[in-house]
Formats: sequence, C-alpha cells, structure tokens
Amino acid sequence: MVRTEITLFLKNVPGELARLTELFSQRGINIDAITIQDATSYVEELFKARGKTLKRHATAASYGMIQKDSEDFALVRLLTNNTDLSLDLLTEANILYDITPVMAVELDNQPGTLAATARKIGDAGINIHYVYGSVSPSEGKTLFVFCPEDIELAAQVFKQK
Repeated sequence: MVRTEITLFLKNVPGELARLTELFSQRGINIDAITIQDATSYVEELFKARGKTLKRHATAASYGMIQKDSEDFALVRLLTNNTDLSLDLLTEANILYDITPVMAVELDNQPGTLAATARKIGDAGINIHYVYGSVSPSEGKTLFVFCPEDIELAAQVFKQK
C-alpha cells in the first residue's frame, strides 16, 4: 500500500529521539515504522568516490560542511498512523520535514518472503532506493517500507496477484 513517509533531521544528542516520540505519543499517534541513520560514512564515501572520478558536484569545502553537519544530525524516516496530525505537530514544534510516497508491505515473517518481494519489484524494472523493516515475531508478520524509483508502477505491481 502507498503510504506517506516523513523524513526529518534530529540533532545527534541524547534525548532527541525521546522528544520526538513523546511529541507523537502525547497526541495518540503510533509510529508504524522508523529508521534512523547517521550519514557520516555515506558522505565520506561519496566524497572519496567523486574525487576518484573527478565528477564532484560541489566543492571540497561544501563536502566538508556536509560531513560536519552529518555528524551533528541523524536522518529519521518514519511512518505514522496519522500523517496529517504528525505533520501538524512537527510544524508546531518547528521541526523541518519532508514527505515521500513509499510502499509499505506486510509480509509473512519467514525465509524468502523479502527475497520474493524484491524479485517482484526488480522483475518489473523498478529500482529500490532504500528499504527498512520491522518484525513482530508474535504475529508472524513483518512490515517493510520500500522507496521505489517509480511509486505508481510499484503500486500496480502490488495490486497484481
């Protein structure tokens, strides 16, 4: 199913995740899926790769500034059960965010289901930019969030049996 993912940056300091999640919980908003990552190593590798190919899109100083910022902030991607209210709360709290359409797919929690899903997307010629998931062993289900290159085509793929 197509869902709206919220992307934001949090300061990389103790207590920030608690502040964000308390903001949602105080208004009865559930976080259905979340991933948090530090972009420092990604920026370092990007800078090295671009330096080797001489295809840098920014100056060395710009990459240095990006690397410094990536140490100070964490990239958070999440799905909530009430996107509209979540966005209102983030706006009220002066937290900058962006939204992206993604595919949220509930899968059986057993070997091969993620592989079969990735194969289905790949066979349709759709590139996956990133994926993250959560597992609920007690229910035997998983929720995986896919960010496909073509959301409309991906939605059609999942409508097919």
